[in-house]
Amino acid sequence: MKAIVNISLKAGVLDSQGKAVHHALDSLKFDGVEDVRVGKQIILQLKSDNETAARKEVTEMCESLLANTVIEDYEIELVK
Repeated sequence: MKAIVNISLKAGVLDSQGKAVHHALDSLKFDGVEDVRVGKQIILQLKSDNETAARKEVTEMCESLLANTVIEDYEIELVK
């Protein structure tokens, strides 16, 4: 089973990298962009075929290592 974890800064947390990308897009004349938020994606190949156990394990990974839960949110997608 594959777990796809998308991590992004929580709303209200300043995203300086997103601001830099937004500024660069503006300077390249891409005027239709209102805001940019930069995140990260982590793809894990799991041994487990049990969706409940896999989600629990990946949640523990996110809470203890993969995401800084003080300033970041995460979403987990499981793919068989």
